[in-house]
Amino acid sequence: MSMTKYGKVAVMFGGRSAEREVSLRSGNAVLNALLSQGVDAHGFDPAEQALTGLITQGFDRVLIMLHGRGGEDGSLQGALQQLHIPYTGSGVLGSALCMDKIRSKQIWQSLGLPTAQYAIADKSSFDAGSCEAIMAALGNEVMVKPAQEGSSIGMARVNNTQQLETAIQNAFEYDEHVLIEQFIQGSEFTVSLLNGKALPSIRMSTPRIFYDYTAKYQADSTQYFCPSGLSATAEAELANIAQQAFMALDGSGWGRIDFMQDAAGQFYLLEANTVPGMTEKSLVPMAAKQAGLSFAKLSLAVLDSSMAQSR
Repeated sequence: MSMTKYGKVAVMFGGRSAEREVSLRSGNAVLNALLSQGVDAHGFDPAEQALTGLITQGFDRVLIMLHGRGGEDGSLQGALQQLHIPYTGSGVLGSALCMDKIRSKQIWQSLGLPTAQYAIADKSSFDAGSCEAIMAALGNEVMVKPAQEGSSIGMARVNNTQQLETAIQNAFEYDEHVLIEQFIQGSEFTVSLLNGKALPSIRMSTPRIFYDYTAKYQADSTQYFCPSGLSATAEAELANIAQQAFMALDGSGWGRIDFMQDAAGQFYLLEANTVPGMTEKSLVPMAAKQAGLSFAKLSLAVLDSSMAQSR
């Protein structure tokens, strides 16, 4: 197959978000994969050059490998649309909604999709005195999450009022809005989505307090199971919920939906990712491999999403 159809491709990675280091690893892996397939691909770090360089250097499309703010929140997507440069993955609305854990949950809840109970803390009006009531309402064990950070940055699992107040204040260092979510005891799963299809689910297991940044990118103790061990019926159910959840947020092209499953077998939506990691420890490549798709072919499939959509 001729790779000239893609033209000159910018693999955009790095950036200035808290996930810069992961983005650099993902971007370089994808860049090397595209080069191995004969694509005219080049690295582009927006922290080092202006986006107008895409025009002056004659790029035809952008494969976005920027994780977190500035890459997944819709701002880059809007800028690329103004420059009339096709790009991979979700558009402005889908990127913005998927990036925001609070609004994601509100939309899922309104549609009757399963997600854990939650509360919201806003930096401008937070009252530490509310922590006791929040803990009581959410079962006395919660996850605290900045609304718009990825890779578990700024997250904490807490089980008392003092810990909750500290965790919320810490999360405010990353975001003015914080999600406080009922903790679901059970197994964690993820479902990758690629151009309208769900890939095999993955179950993650870690001896750490939760599946945090260290468990995701640094620890050797994290275990991944793909196939995940679900029955065919449960696998189909999980894939269906993932597809509904992604579509509800206007996600497109490719992405990943994370879940918890409680002891009764009930699935709960956690969050959506529109630019998932593509490192050696990442989940989408693992699911793609189980589906018979090499890393290089996966990278091409992601690049294809820049051609399949009119925005």
